[in-house]
Amino acid sequence: MSTLVYITHPQVQVDASVPVPEWSLSDIGRARAIAMLDQPWVGPIRRIVSSAERKAVETAEILARHLRLAVEVRQWMHENDRSATGFLPPPEFEAVADQFFANPYSSIRGWERAIDAQNRIVSEVDTVLATRQAGDIAVVGHGGVGTLLLLSLSGREISREADQPPGGGNYFAYDIGARQVIHGWRPIDG
Repeated sequence: MSTLVYITHPQVQVDASVPVPEWSLSDIGRARAIAMLDQPWVGPIRRIVSSAERKAVETAEILARHLRLAVEVRQWMHENDRSATGFLPPPEFEAVADQFFANPYSSIRGWERAIDAQNRIVSEVDTVLATRQAGDIAVVGHGGVGTLLLLSLSGREISREADQPPGGGNYFAYDIGARQVIHGWRPIDG
């Protein structure tokens, strides 16, 4: 059984003056990514694919150094495009994210539509799975598109019900051969 492990980057250094895709991991996020390396599900990983956003690449590189693997970066695995609003304070962000998931066929405040973000991440993961190799595959990305992927793999409609817990740094597992979700979100550091 080969497994796809979708990992979301942990906590980031929030800086409203820096574009969100360029944010890096915070000290807490980096510590959590390092703690992830001791988890039993990490050992079987033989391929690491990452979003091109800095926080995802940093998480993937920590994993890659530990496993002595290269990181494949895929530009289209990015988080849902929120560049129309840029940084939003947490309460406002959560309200807009609620609308994003509740109205998947509409652009909320100029954000990429949820259905388009879901189609994009599913297509990217399908491309990765089409070039399978032996062993488990880690895809390092983001909570929004990760949730959209999890919903698609589970055969569920777009909603926020499957959203990862706050703060990031979670993972879910998917049995590639059986084409079924093994488990939903769990913290990367146990």
